[in-house]
Amino acid sequence: MQNLAPIALFVYNRPQHTERTLQFLQQNELAAQSHLYIFSDGAKTDLDKEKVAAVRKIIKKVDGFKSVKVIESKTNAGLANSVIAGITQLITEYDQVIVFEDDLVTSPHTLAYFNNALNQYREEEKVMHIGAYMYPLKSDNLSQSFFYRAATSWGWATWGRAWKNFEPDINVLIKQFDKKKRAAFAIDNKMNFWKQMLEFKKGKNNSWAIRWYASIFLKGGITLNPSQSLVNNIGHDGTGVHSGINDIYNVIINPKPIVEFPTVIAEDPIAYKAIKSFLIKRKGNMVTRVRRFVKEKLTQYFSKK
Repeated sequence: MQNLAPIALFVYNRPQHTERTLQFLQQNELAAQSHLYIFSDGAKTDLDKEKVAAVRKIIKKVDGFKSVKVIESKTNAGLANSVIAGITQLITEYDQVIVFEDDLVTSPHTLAYFNNALNQYREEEKVMHIGAYMYPLKSDNLSQSFFYRAATSWGWATWGRAWKNFEPDINVLIKQFDKKKRAAFAIDNKMNFWKQMLEFKKGKNNSWAIRWYASIFLKGGITLNPSQSLVNNIGHDGTGVHSGINDIYNVIINPKPIVEFPTVIAEDPIAYKAIKSFLIKRKGNMVTRVRRFVKEKLTQYFSKK
């Protein structure tokens, strides 16, 4: 396979998660042929310095890739700024990029999936994002991969032609939405994507991902996704800066390579229906929700002791 995309890995203060993420990446069949760039953000507080140092000790010993370059920030840029700057840097040099954060375990076929898709849809302007994560969908008639409107951020890839459309200004994005677009953006109001936009505007989150999805949506773009996830997020254990404690989105990683890609460049209606059904039912009934809430609070309490 020619023209392999560089890998951008963003790490911060979770040495155990970082180590697992790297171990699974190293097991990918294209790892030895891929350039890896590890972006290490600086500590935000004195309490984080020791953990950041532990992460940097790990990433300086990484092998198993064609090359490894570590980029250490002396100051704390924050995840969103780090991701945007790192992606822009690699897009400028390579015109494509594969992106991971420090809490993702992957299939051995994940890099192959990304590179095959990057090559296949390189000239398709409407295809703007390739995601590796997918919800645990209950549908037997889904294709191996499909197009969908929303962009997932747990392992993804893109090209320079798409990334140039990224709009970081939330006000510029918000003013382009009317009521109909807001509903469609939020999967018929079944997902809190619009709420995330408003919370970013209020300073309640600092998500690069919701702005990237909005940028894609407003350009009429679509995203490629596997029907069975190629990654699982191990960060929902209370250790993440931007993630809570829950298991709603846990998945069993697809053990097989994805060899079938859609030829019709349009959102798959069967996949959309399956995703919408999952989103409606994902939190369970009231008893399940109460149990989950209690579990989260107890975990948070004992993690601070």
